[in-house]
Amino acid sequence: MSTIAATTIETRNPATGGVLAVHAIHDRAAVDAALERARAAFSTWHAATLQERAIPLRRAAAYLREHKARIARIATLEMGKTIVESEAEVEKCAWNCEFYAEHAATYLADEDAPSSATRSYVAFRPLGAILAIMPWNFPFWQVFRFAAPALMAGNVAVLKHAANVTECALEIERVFEASGLVRGAFTTLVVPSGDMESVVADPRVAAVTLTGSEAAGSHVAATAGRHLKKTVLELGGSDAFIVLADADVAAAAAVAVKARFQNAGQSCIAAKRFIVEDAVHDAFVDEFVARARTLRVGDPLDRATQMGPLARLDLRDALDDQVRRTVAMGGHVVLGGAPIEGPGAYYAPTIVTGVTDAMPLFAEETFGPAAAVIRARDAEHAVALANASPYGLGGNLWTRDLRRAQAIAARLESGAVFINGMTASDPRLPFGGVKRSGYGRELAAFGIREFVNVQTVWIGPPRG
Repeated sequence: MSTIAATTIETRNPATGGVLAVHAIHDRAAVDAALERARAAFSTWHAATLQERAIPLRRAAAYLREHKARIARIATLEMGKTIVESEAEVEKCAWNCEFYAEHAATYLADEDAPSSATRSYVAFRPLGAILAIMPWNFPFWQVFRFAAPALMAGNVAVLKHAANVTECALEIERVFEASGLVRGAFTTLVVPSGDMESVVADPRVAAVTLTGSEAAGSHVAATAGRHLKKTVLELGGSDAFIVLADADVAAAAAVAVKARFQNAGQSCIAAKRFIVEDAVHDAFVDEFVARARTLRVGDPLDRATQMGPLARLDLRDALDDQVRRTVAMGGHVVLGGAPIEGPGAYYAPTIVTGVTDAMPLFAEETFGPAAAVIRARDAEHAVALANASPYGLGGNLWTRDLRRAQAIAARLESGAVFINGMTASDPRLPFGGVKRSGYGRELAAFGIREFVNVQTVWIGPPRG
């Protein structure tokens, strides 16, 4: 991806390096018109009943399923995930639309709050236009994860997507147009990231949600803070995958391969630091390597491919640098460890053992198919290692002792802990992190209530 003469955005296929499209950047007049459409749409949309809001959400779900093959292909071409993973992502977006169409009324129902009033209650009112600054790694899911609850709450959405998935962004707008959503209630801005400060500051924007890097989140939050606007940030992650001595090692290793190498490892909640108790360390590594070695890397449009390229060449090179620096400090490559020769941003599935907390694969977020294996003396040491990270998004814990597992989960500094299973986002469960992984929550009841006015209503006269 590159910007040409500050008037266009060029997207490239990461599997081949070839140019996909050149998109015109919205100038200030176009951005202003889009924000004005959003403002006008809010005046209509927020007055709709929940039953009326649910209609276009259900239609969007049906449209996504009907056009799944075509829509999925856009993501595969723009950012390189396998076509099978892209289709699953589109299906998950449809589920999220249906989920909030069904459950929003419950999540947003008035709540009685007895007080000195004749009656007092809490109501949940929409805020207005929510600006969503979204990343490329799950180009459809990240947007629908935000949009479905925001729209059902009566807000309108303005999307600024990552430049390398511009066609995905425009396709999402087309999905909502086809669903009959009020014009302007979902609007896409095609603008460079550097132009977003004025959009965040615009009084027609009520609040901001961002999924992306720590640096981007900090900058946006600072800008929003100066203008007293609510933000939700879902930032980086360096999730621990703890394997204790009593774990089912074969099951843990099988999940470890998917948890690390799905989407070519480009996920904030991918398992990245594999912290393994000494007693089962070698057995786990052997199983992990054996399973990862069988991954089929290749053309992401081939349904037999299990891992495609990274989304951009610079991302591949950054990962390779982290691996090389870790090896220079004493890490041992037991699988992969280098880019794959030929066209495209391919990197071999990589596993590095002997990693310590001082090495880049532990201390930094890694966004690609490289797994760091760390030996823990015992369970206490494993917990300390897991928490020795500036990030706190998700994590895994493998043990047969579920009572002990729940006690350990309470000590892990992360927004989610998945015991004997793979970390994943789910509309039924809140999603978000702590520490430098951000703040606020998406999904479930917590997510839909992030962007509402929690309004107290007091009705007199007071009771004696």
